[in-house]
Amino acid sequence: MLDIKITGGTIVDGSGRPGFQGDVGIRDGRIVAVGEVAEAARETVDATGRVVAPGFIDTHSHYDAQVFWDPKLSPSCYHGVTTVFGGFCGFSIAPLTPDAASYIMPMLARVEGMPLETLKVGVPWSWTSFGEYLGLLDGKIGINAGFYAGHSPIRRIVMGERAVGEEATPQDIEKMKVLLGQSLAEGAMGFSTSISPSHNDGDGQPVPSRWASHEEIVELASVVRDHPGTGLEMLPGIDFAPGVPELITEFSLAANRPVNWNVLVVSGRPDAMDVAKRKLEITDYARSRGAEVIALTVPSPTDIFINLRLGVVLDALPGVWCEMFQWSPEKRLEKFKDPEFRKKLLADADSLPATSELRGIIKFENYTVVSMGARKTSKYDGRRVGDIAAEEGRDPFDMLMDIVVESNLDAVLMPTVSRDARPIYEMRSQLWSDDRTLIGGSDAGAHLDMIDTFACTSVMLAKGVREHGVITLEEAIHLITQRPATYYGLIDRGTLKPGYFADIVIFDPATIAKGPTYNRFDVPGGDVSRVYADAEGIGDVFVNGVQIVRDGEHTGKLPGTVLRSGKDTETVTIDAMRANKSQMEGAL
Repeated sequence: MLDIKITGGTIVDGSGRPGFQGDVGIRDGRIVAVGEVAEAARETVDATGRVVAPGFIDTHSHYDAQVFWDPKLSPSCYHGVTTVFGGFCGFSIAPLTPDAASYIMPMLARVEGMPLETLKVGVPWSWTSFGEYLGLLDGKIGINAGFYAGHSPIRRIVMGERAVGEEATPQDIEKMKVLLGQSLAEGAMGFSTSISPSHNDGDGQPVPSRWASHEEIVELASVVRDHPGTGLEMLPGIDFAPGVPELITEFSLAANRPVNWNVLVVSGRPDAMDVAKRKLEITDYARSRGAEVIALTVPSPTDIFINLRLGVVLDALPGVWCEMFQWSPEKRLEKFKDPEFRKKLLADADSLPATSELRGIIKFENYTVVSMGARKTSKYDGRRVGDIAAEEGRDPFDMLMDIVVESNLDAVLMPTVSRDARPIYEMRSQLWSDDRTLIGGSDAGAHLDMIDTFACTSVMLAKGVREHGVITLEEAIHLITQRPATYYGLIDRGTLKPGYFADIVIFDPATIAKGPTYNRFDVPGGDVSRVYADAEGIGDVFVNGVQIVRDGEHTGKLPGTVLRSGKDTETVTIDAMRANKSQMEGAL
């Protein structure tokens, strides 16, 4: 007898082939039949009028810390995500030492928007090795999760305070290689690093990985080659610096692995597609030299919520912008009152190259005041700075600075840098179908005060498929299930197929969507909130054959698997990646 039978739905199996009417039979956590299923079951789920698909795979999250205080991994679980990968951008929380933990917590608070008090009270910080970290999660997570070993904690453990400000010695590099190798042998999914100018630590200094030489980064990548089921990830920065194509190519070749980099976006700027095409040339360069480089592309608008207390994103601007976030908040607040300093800020921002993607961030008149801070309201909430300034006869930037000062740096602001219109989705769909990209970059679990891209798969299905029709339902499901499963070498996941794990989402294609974005005050550590959006149209979610969401509500069950490299993943070399691509194109 089956444990569960899902009946009457339209099966979209993840392969890209047309959907069909049928049933899905589940026993002992796996799919045993797809199509006509006559065998009786202990429980039957009626999916009539809905789509039955493989659970969605989030290729780039930061749930490493949240998993301790929210083992359901919300809101991803409600949005149909059944597998996540984390530990990216060089920011894992394992391996660990007490000294490294004291550095990592404020680093994550700043660069990844995880409230410091939440990290202190919601995470035990009791492990040393990567294996110990994974062991603490076994049997205690709601969805499947695998984690990369990050460059910055490894560098901090080996070099101590020298990790920030100094180049590693050959002896340092050898010790880092040993520590990385141990982490990979214990189940880390791969190695991640960052050279992005936007990544700064709790003191406003570049994070440890940004002090690494090209030689150090490539040497560490070479360790990955010897460990099955492992991969590579890098954050090169919003505007590629000279030498990035060469570095990321050597990175791939050293490990004999494809590299994914974060993140390729299409905003509302007129030259958005030209910028994206230039960035995709990095793959062409790498492939011409025998390497493989894949861009993660976010399939939804990337509206962000920022403030001038932490300054994430703004600290990537040139001149005094990157310097001032190393000052105390008190000093910064006083400087913001100075008219001459305000002129300096504007001049430095305007020194950005005309081709920089950050130019959208410096259109300060287009900022919307979301709030004056947690649980605070004002007459400015929900209004555009340019409109406020015009009403009061003020300069827009002066008006913005006055609002920031009045809020004591806590004003939450939203730059209008992306759009939701059909032409933008037409451009996005070109990237989705490009073999140089992979859907991803949700950053779920990070930037709790900043972004809502954790729901990007729901938005893709609502906007890209239903509203704008720039991609078919079958193609979209393929890109967020089988395609990432193949890239990561996931064993028996990503497709509705007999023998595969029963990771399944059931949704209404006519109503699936991301609900309104709001602040949710359920984060440990005091009066702090996170940006949140409920799922619409997603009724049921199964992980390893266990129902975790029923009629949109969580069942409380935690059946997720802690994924370990070599056990739950197989090796995807550069050649294997290309062979998989050819096979999938043939199947479609």
